Formats: sequence, structure tokens, C-alpha cells
Amino acid sequence: MARGKLRIYLGAAPGVGKTYAMLSEAHRRVERGTDCVVAFVEHHDRPRTEVMLHGLEQVIRKDLEYRGTAFTEMDVDAVLARDPAVALVDELAHTNVPGSRNAKRWQDVEELLAAGIDVVSTVNIQHLESLGDVVESITGVRQRETVPDEVVRRADQIELVDMSPQALRRRMAHGNIYKPDRIDASLSNYFRPGNLTALRELALLWVADRVDEYLQQYRGEHNIRSTWQARERIVVGLTGGPEGRTLIRRASRMAAKGSGSEILAVYIARSDGLTAASPKELAVQRTLVEDLGGTFHHVIGDDIPAALLDFARGVNATQIVLGSSRRKTWQYVFGPGVGATVARESGPDLDVHIVTHGEVAKGRGLPVARGARLGRSRIIWGWLVGVGGPALLTLLLTNVDADLGLANDMLLFLTLTVAAALLGGLLPALASAAFGSLLLNYFFTPPLHLWTVSDNKNIVAIAVFVGVAVSVASVVDLAARRTHQAARLRAESEILSFLAGSVLRGETSLEALLERVRETFAMESVALLERAGDTDPWTCAGSVGDGRPLLRPEDADVDMPVGDHMALALSGRVLPAEDRRVLAAFAAQAAVVLDRQRLQSEADQARTLAEGNRIRTALLAAVSHDLRTPLAGIKAAVSSLRSDDVDWSDEDEAELLEGIEDGADRLEHLVGNLLDMSRLQTGTVTPLIREIDLDEVVPMALGGVPDGSAELDIPETLPMVAVDKGLLERAVANIVENAVKYAPEGEPVKVSASALGERVEVRVVDRGPGVPDTAKDRIFAPFQRYGDAPRGAGVGLGLAVARGFVESMGGTLTAEDTPGGGLTMVLTLRAAAGRAPVRPDLSAQVTS
Repeated sequence: MARGKLRIYLGAAPGVGKTYAMLSEAHRRVERGTDCVVAFVEHHDRPRTEVMLHGLEQVIRKDLEYRGTAFTEMDVDAVLARDPAVALVDELAHTNVPGSRNAKRWQDVEELLAAGIDVVSTVNIQHLESLGDVVESITGVRQRETVPDEVVRRADQIELVDMSPQALRRRMAHGNIYKPDRIDASLSNYFRPGNLTALRELALLWVADRVDEYLQQYRGEHNIRSTWQARERIVVGLTGGPEGRTLIRRASRMAAKGSGSEILAVYIARSDGLTAASPKELAVQRTLVEDLGGTFHHVIGDDIPAALLDFARGVNATQIVLGSSRRKTWQYVFGPGVGATVARESGPDLDVHIVTHGEVAKGRGLPVARGARLGRSRIIWGWLVGVGGPALLTLLLTNVDADLGLANDMLLFLTLTVAAALLGGLLPALASAAFGSLLLNYFFTPPLHLWTVSDNKNIVAIAVFVGVAVSVASVVDLAARRTHQAARLRAESEILSFLAGSVLRGETSLEALLERVRETFAMESVALLERAGDTDPWTCAGSVGDGRPLLRPEDADVDMPVGDHMALALSGRVLPAEDRRVLAAFAAQAAVVLDRQRLQSEADQARTLAEGNRIRTALLAAVSHDLRTPLAGIKAAVSSLRSDDVDWSDEDEAELLEGIEDGADRLEHLVGNLLDMSRLQTGTVTPLIREIDLDEVVPMALGGVPDGSAELDIPETLPMVAVDKGLLERAVANIVENAVKYAPEGEPVKVSASALGERVEVRVVDRGPGVPDTAKDRIFAPFQRYGDAPRGAGVGLGLAVARGFVESMGGTLTAEDTPGGGLTMVLTLRAAAGRAPVRPDLSAQVTS
């Protein structure tokens, strides 16, 4: 069965018209004869949206009950049974009521898509998981409901529903979004022009990135190599030298002149062993690029100008930033350099900027980590000097009327042999010595123009010439090889030093270490594979890179065993033998890092189990008395009532029944706190956040304390708060009951509330003995009593449960000293002035 297609209407804020656009699309499809149903659409009492539902088939929703409240959710089974061609599912980021088939609505959508049903859905930009922190910094509101970016990116179509901030605010003012009593608060908070403008920019940029992915795919499918200047992309070519930082900052200034510009720094690594740049300097430049909002890329290529241009055209770049050459003047005899070559071959679609810096003409220096062989250009020059040089010298000496003598002729030929050794190594020098000796014999040794030598002295001279030439060539070649070996050992020592330091600091994760391996050896992908036994299949413990997936060591270009059942696999090219020594060190470190991560995970689990055991031990110690005390009172009262020996009066019976009721209430409160603490410890508390007024919750929380023991001061002008009503009521009840327990007789506890910026504070003030600063944090720990609290006063869970509930709703609970003596509990909650209202019959996380 083919997978269904997903179409998403993306908006910048509630009210831009996503649901209306989705319903309009549904009507168009129905008119074309498409089988389209409404699986779940919420009109939020907006008349124009509600009208659009007319004429569309709606699948009956599923009724769910949670904490005594009825909710309705999408009935996934009913939609699958109906099997339409297209299903409309509103609010993709919605969190389902506990007890639903899936925790999130996007998971419901995935089931529909897997069944071959096309889905049309909606989502706001603030609900994308990666943008949660950004949206909170802009609006001050943390989005509890999010959807993974990848879910939205996988959509077959994404359509932006755009509206200017001014138009959206006019819609709000006309009552087309919220009810009249919420308009003023919304316009002055969440729907401020600045907030809407920033959210709109986020949406536009996110969709632009998605469009860019489509563009890259289209260009690849149609093999389009020329640059389409739809967006400024600046590629910075790095050599690993210190001038790279200057180039990155210059490119950042260029990008800042145009909105939406993008910086891509690229380092081209040769494929002849370890990379040629300092790993430390590249790490610094990578960090600088990322800090400036760009990306760092590592590309393999022996022809650096061609590789740089291929990369630039592959990412559809518009500009290339390069540094002025660090070559000295005489080094230009070996070629024009990367900058000049790139500028010459870039064509009319790429602008090349050559930036000056402090390292110009200071020389490139020796390579830090290259192979032992010489570069291609030096070898070519060595052969030209070694073979062409003697021929030109012979032509010059035979046409110039000057008899220099055989000894001087030999010195000139020896000079060319030494030059060939310096440039091209041993083989060109040997060829130069052999060719030069033949030319000396034929043109300069009597008898001339014959291959024979008449004078024995000349034979010795030629033999000495050949011996000296070979010796000098061997020494020069050996020195060059030793230089390269020293450079290579230096690079290896730097890498191993870094590796040892990371081991001692314990700061390298497995992914970071594998990425280091990939960059060091210029590979496409790296994976750490393991298996339980010799016949078990291989599994991937970690991998990085964009190359083909590695499932077995045999599939890799290079594999390095680590013990009997683990291997480091690399794809991209075959490594020279000398690189495997460093690779073995990386492989051993990867195994150590993997073991350390697993040990850390096991330690965390053991810590969790130890904490659970501690709680269970404390629970048994506390419950052994506190549960039995009210049970003993209940049992005694029931036994007295059932006794036939005593004729109880109505007043006595009422008193005994009241004692039974009080004991049952204490048991219910105690068991409720124990269950709540268990939920907090296991992380199963799921708040249903909605907008409420404090005066609807706090008075209900005082029902468990005696009349007159608490004074309430909740102003009606306070903004609404975004909380779970049930959790807040339980938290305030526990705080107030604890305060009343320690308050002096005749001194009521004061409960007041006030607004502070975008927060609302609830303060519970008592005049009791107070708590010293050293114990203020300890009183929130489970099973803690302070001072001389009686054993029957509880198991010490009230404040622990209260803090857990408050923090689960995004608030805080702290203790302060009351001026004049006593303790003040400060409960801080998020104001919800800018949030969209929520219907009572829906999950409170629905915000658009």
C-alpha cells in the first residue's frame, strides 16, 4: 500500500487563517469528486470558520474522561474504518488526552498516512520543536505543545498562510479571532506588533529553507550546474592557516549587508593521508563560523580550485571569499595559485573576492600532516629539469664557441642532477645522472660523437660524475623524506596529544570522536560497529557522515578491529598503511568512550534505583505509624458503635461517626499524597495547561482547613494564569495546610496574590516558628518534617508534592522568612495574558 501524502498549512500565529484555508481546500477537492472527510477540525467559535464546515462529512469524535472532565479527541479507528481519500486533521502539535491511542496528534496522522490516507493539517511556527527557545525569548510564553521539525519537513507540501501584523491585529479588534473580553489583553500582550513581526519572520525563513531544499533537489535531478542567484550564499575558502579567521569575519560583514544571506566555510582536504591543516586552528575556525551563524564543511579533493568551485556550484553559492596568497614571490613559478585559478574559472555566475590579511607573502610553510611523497607539480618539474635540462645544456655548450673543459662541463651537468633531486626526488635525479653521463660521453669526451672513450682518465671522470650524482641525489631525497616524516610525526603527535587530553578530561562524546576521525582522515562516513558474539549480526553503536550506511566491516573501505566483537568502519577511500597507526588509537578511544557512556547510563539507572529504594524505605518507616493511627481511630469508633453493651446517645454516635469521617479524610489525604509522590518520582504527571483565574482555584484549595484559619486576598484585576487547575488546587491546599499546622493559635494564615511582569505570585504567610536558611531546601524533600511536628501530622510529603506539581506546570515554589517571624511560601506562576482561550471540552494545550 502506498503511503499517503501530507499537506501542511503553516502559520506564524493563531488567527492567520490556517483552518479556513484548509477547509477551503477541502471544498475544492469535494467539488472535484474527491472523497474528503473532516477527521478533526476545531473552529474555536469563529463564525466564518464554523460556516466552512457545512457541507463536509465529519467523522464522529471519540469521548474520553480524564479527572472527572469529559474531552473529545480524533477517533483514529473510525477514520481508518471510513478509509477516505483525504482526511482533514487540525492542530498537528496537539497533545492528546491521557488514555488516547497516541500521546500526540502527529502520531495519529502518521498512522493515517501509513494506511494510505492523504492528510491535510495545520500548525503554527511556534509549535516547531527547534524554535521553542526562540519563541519563548520573543513572546515570553513557553510552548508546551511541540511537533518534531522532521515531521513537518517530511510533508509533501507546505503552504505558508501569511498575514501582516497590522491585518491580524485588525482581525483581532473586529472580534474575528477571540471573544470581546479577551481582545484588549491579547492585543497588548502576545499579539503585539513586534511579536507578530518576529514570528512572521521565523515562519518566512523556515519556509524559505524548505523551498531551498526543493530547489537543490530539482537542480540535482536536472543536472543544473550554473548558479541561480535566488539567495546570497557566501562560500569562504579556508586553508587551515591563521588568515581563516579574517576571511570568516569579512564574509560575515558581507552577509550582514543583505538580509537572509548565508555563510558556508569550506576546507578542502587532500586525499593523500592525514589532512594538511592544523586540527586546532580548524577547530577554532569551525567554532567562529558557527558563532556567526554559518556552517562548516569538510570536502576531499586533490585539485583544490576545482573542488572549491564544485562545492560552490553545488550549494548554489553566489560569492566566494578567498585570502591573498601566502606564497613568496619565487613560489609563483610553480603555478598561479588557488585564488587566481578560482577567479579565472569561476565564470560570470560567481563573484570572487580576494581579501588581504596579515599573512600575505609570508610563505606557506611545511605541511603539518602530509604523506611522504612529493607533490605532483614538483615531480613534473624534477623530470623536466633532470631530462630536459641536460639536453638544453648540451645544445647551449655545443653552439657556444667556448672550451670550458671536461671538468667544468661535468660540474654543470652535476648541478642539473642536484636540482632534479631537490625538485623531484631520487628517480628524476638518477635519470638525470644517466642521461647526463651519456651526453658527456658523446659530445664532450674524445673521440667526439662516438660512444667510446679513448683516455682512461676520462673514463674515471665520468664514473666519478655518475657516482657523485647518484650519491647527492640519494642524500637530497633522503633529507626530503625525513622532512616529510618529521612533519607527519608532528601531526600524529598533535592528534594523539589531543586524544589523550580528551581521555583525561572525559569530555568527548562518541559522535564527536567519530566526527574527529572523519575530519582527520578526510572520510565520507565513520561508524562504530559491534556484535555480541562471533555469529551474531553487527549493530551500529554510533555513526557520522553522509556516506553510505555501514552495516558490516566488510562493507567499509577501511576497517579497524577493536577486540573480537567491535570494529571502526570508514568509507570514502583506502587509507595508506602509515595512517592506520593513528586510526588504531582512535578506534581504541572510541571503544573506551562507548564503554564510558554505557557505564554512565548504568550509573544513572543505579542512582535512580537507589533513590527509589531510599524513598521506599522512608515510606515504610513513615507509613508504619501514620497510616495505622487513623486506622486505629476508625476501628475503635466502629467497634464502639457495634458494641451491644453500651447504649449510645445520639450525640455520642454523632461524635463517633465524626471521628470515623475525620480518620477517613486523613487517610484519603495521606494516600493521595503518597500516590502523587509516586507519580512525580516516575515522571507520569502530565499537566493539562489552560487559562484560569486564581479566584476560581485558591478558594477551593482552602476547603481542607478550619474556618477562620486562613485569610484570602486575591484581586480581581490579576491576569489569568496558564496552569493545570487540579494540580494547582492540590499544591495550594498542601501549602496552606502545612502553614496552618505551624501557625500559632489565633493567627490566621494569609494567602495573597499579585502580578509581577509576566508572572503571578501567590504568597502563603504564617507567623509560626519559621525555618532557618540551612533547612529551607530540605523541607521540600520527601518524608521530611521540621521541628517538633507531631507524628500524626503526616509523613512529610505535602511540600514535596506541592513543589513537584508547581514545577511540572512551569512554576517555582520557594520559602522565605516572614518579616517579624514566620515562614512565607512563594508560588510563582506564568501569566497567560497573551495566550489564546481554550474551550472547556478540549485538552488545554490547544492554542490555535
